Formats: sequence, structure tokens, C-alpha cells
Amino acid sequence: MTKVNVRLMTINDVKDFVTAANYCSYDIDLISGRYNVDAKSLMGIFSIVPSENLECQIFSDECEDFLKAIEPFIVK
Repeated sequence: MTKVNVRLMTINDVKDFVTAANYCSYDIDLISGRYNVDAKSLMGIFSIVPSENLECQIFSDECEDFLKAIEPFIVK
């Protein structure tokens, strides 16, 4: 499993993030506090506060392509 923190500030950020996540065959979750949602679901992400720092859990150790696709959203 790989974990990174991401920040999705706009609706387009959320759309681009979900598009990248849907190209992956492995599961990806976003966690905000006690809420855990499927990162491949627009409605799921909009059910939490997307502008806060979110923990992204990627259920794969070989996810370099996804990490490169979401690089603009990763909080360093």
C-alpha cells in the first residue's frame, strides 16, 4: 500500500483526479478524518470536503503512473 496526501481545490481538480483513478485496476481510497470514500467516485469525493488535505491510500505498490498523473494534487 502507498499513501500520499492530496489537496483538491476545484471541481476540475476532483474531476481530473477521479479520471486518473479510474484508469487504475487497483483500489484507491480518500480519507478525510473519519470518512473513507472510493477515490473513483465523484459523488463519494463530493460527500466529503474536497478542499482539505486528504489522505490517499493506494492499494498497490506499483502505482508510479497514477502518482505521476496526480502529481499536481500531491501535498509535499
